[in-house]
Amino acid sequence: MTRPEQASYMLRAAASNAGRAYKQQLIDLLDIAPGQTALDVGCGPGTDLPALAERVGEHGTVIGVDRDPAMLAQARERTSDLHRVEVREGDVHALPIDQGSVDRAKIDRVLMHVEEPIAALAQLHLATRPDALVGLVEPDWDTLAVDAEDLQTSRDFTRYTTEEIVGNATIGRSLGGLAEKAGFRVERVVATTPVFRDFADADHTLGLGRNMQQAINDGYVERDRGERWFAGLAEGTFYASFTLVTAICSR
Repeated sequence: MTRPEQASYMLRAAASNAGRAYKQQLIDLLDIAPGQTALDVGCGPGTDLPALAERVGEHGTVIGVDRDPAMLAQARERTSDLHRVEVREGDVHALPIDQGSVDRAKIDRVLMHVEEPIAALAQLHLATRPDALVGLVEPDWDTLAVDAEDLQTSRDFTRYTTEEIVGNATIGRSLGGLAEKAGFRVERVVATTPVFRDFADADHTLGLGRNMQQAINDGYVERDRGERWFAGLAEGTFYASFTLVTAICSR
């Protein structure tokens, strides 16, 4: 029930069936062409940088930005043999990117954590060229559904996740409006539903155990009820899902 090491968590989530599917969809929708400059804001341990590098080709450039030195170290190691990839330290609110220099950009599950999402998108607007495409992906945690006999505790768990765990928990549904306020034109919005049938994978990715323990410690859920709920999830058929929203925007 402890929080996993962040880089390990991100890599495992990206390697899951649900992770691979939406990431492939995002890169396809961005329509990245050889020779372009592609930006990954909040690149983490560099999970997506090789795929972006493959799309821009030998004459393109990929820039990954993150503020966490540990993440940056892993991203640099992962892309050490890709000479067209640059990894830079920086914050989403002050991107270390020349204005009007980016053709394609993505922000993947980052805005739900930042203090000022519109300010971050405004930074991205400055960094992109006219006619650039930007892909934004965020979950809507209000849609988190965990099947359990104790339906009320599942509902309480979702409510606790949205109210206490994630800063901008419902930002997925707001991506289009936020992008327009930052100056982008929304071209397409796609909603997908990652489904978890394996309890261990769901526990790791969705934080079922660690977040329920926190809810118990905070007095949000009674201890006996919360512990029975979590123990019951590992028995029999498991199901959990949530909605992930992808917005493709143009500059």
